[in-house]
Amino acid sequence: MDKINGAVAFVTGGASGLGLGIAKALAKHGASVAIADARQAAIDEALQWFKAKGFTAKGVLLNVTDREAYIKAAADVTKELGNITILVNNAGVAAGAGPAWLATEKDWNFMVQVNILGVANGIAAIVPLMLEHKQPSSVVSTSSTGGFFGVTGSAVYCACKFAVSGLMETLAGDLDGTNVTAHVLYPGPTNSNLGFSSAQVRPAELQNAPAPAPAPAAPKEGEEAPRFEMPPLPFMNPEELGERVVRGILRGDLFIHTHPEFKAGLQLRSDAIIKAIPDEPENTVRKDVVAQFGTLMYNPLYEKQTTPGLPDWTVDWE
Repeated sequence: MDKINGAVAFVTGGASGLGLGIAKALAKHGASVAIADARQAAIDEALQWFKAKGFTAKGVLLNVTDREAYIKAAADVTKELGNITILVNNAGVAAGAGPAWLATEKDWNFMVQVNILGVANGIAAIVPLMLEHKQPSSVVSTSSTGGFFGVTGSAVYCACKFAVSGLMETLAGDLDGTNVTAHVLYPGPTNSNLGFSSAQVRPAELQNAPAPAPAPAAPKEGEEAPRFEMPPLPFMNPEELGERVVRGILRGDLFIHTHPEFKAGLQLRSDAIIKAIPDEPENTVRKDVVAQFGTLMYNPLYEKQTTPGLPDWTVDWE
């Protein structure tokens, strides 16, 4: 896409955190925004900001794991706001922290249903509409730095986010030459409420049995009980991240990275993959056969990626 002004955006998980930051950035650049979320109270609160700014926004109560509901929501938004030209598959949850062997079946089901099938449902519900109306359109799906790094203690989360990354790279090839572009977002640490919102939307049937809480240590005589306060964290704010998503859409970036701090680690991982390839002559006959299988061996889409420069925006939207 070469402009955001006049676009209609559908943002899942859009009522708080990263999703709300992305929705605000899109609205600031002239898009009408459908804020889809599973929490009505959060939607109502988020809409107040858009109303105060005079931006066009619609709340959509949606469970992204329900494909039929997703299809209906897309039809309702199209009827009210116009053809959807930007889809942001941002809804995501966190669960199952700890070693992979301790993750429960309920942890896996909850995470896969939202973080993978929720993205698949968005693609199935909205991409056909984009291809049909033929307007320049974009699909952005939120992966994570845990979508290219194996983060110790986050096996379930990383498995899902790696899946999103592979899904979007493949979708980019499927859509090559159409009016729709695909983008995968790799946000680094951002001020959000992922843990809290995940707990709010986790279905009762996928809840684990609560672990017994440890008894707090009793204060010594004459002392007050210690109080814990979370120190402020130097994370990116969601509005700045949203601006980086807007830039990625306008540039046509397949990969939208937000935090330069991960460059060295990602380079190390990429080098490790190359080092692991056996140092032996290629089998040219086998190579010629494998080369016939589409982009299995080589994908020219990677050649199109370029490097964004310094931010050209300031964020002060209070």
